Amino acid sequence: MSFIDTSTFTGRLDDLGVALSEGPARECAAMVDAAAGDPAVGVPLGRSGPDALADGPASLPDRIDTDPTTADLRAAHTGVTASPLGVAAYGSVALESDAAGTEPVSLFVDRHVVVLREADLVPDMPDAFDWLGPRTRDESVDVVFATGPSATADMGGLVHGAHGPKEVHVVLLRDDDVNGSEGGARSPDADAGGSHE
Repeated sequence: MSFIDTSTFTGRLDDLGVALSEGPARECAAMVDAAAGDPAVGVPLGRSGPDALADGPASLPDRIDTDPTTADLRAAHTGVTASPLGVAAYGSVALESDAAGTEPVSLFVDRHVVVLREADLVPDMPDAFDWLGPRTRDESVDVVFATGPSATADMGGLVHGAHGPKEVHVVLLRDDDVNGSEGGARSPDADAGGSHE
């Protein structure tokens, strides 16, 4: 993934009011822990998002309930899932409706924390459709492209959280380990573009 796609994506997240944490996959659990409120439910990495997360160093903190009941989901403040694809031009993430529960865990909470690999960013929707086409032809897959917190003005003033989470926080796993860099997690203010929180 090119720098321009990553910077475009993070800029769009900022425009949308989406919080961002960036760092190597080995720091995923710490970044998710800092982003998630209590109580928190989630889908194990690799069961939502790309299969590559299942065997890598990325993990969730132990406090995330990855086998929630319906009551746990209703009581949860935060839902944590992975995304198999991000669309840089829109700041969107793909969320699959799957047996692991990615869709309800991402939609029925006040805050959605989504884990996304930098390697899974594409520049725009035509590239996203190139990714989506074979999946829908070869498998029966339902995908939602989520862009920022839920908001509606259907009944008057703008209301957040009417049809999904009020807040979204993206944990972007950089490709540092692949490139040999040993840098730590980058805080939201570390980019020249300013704050993402």
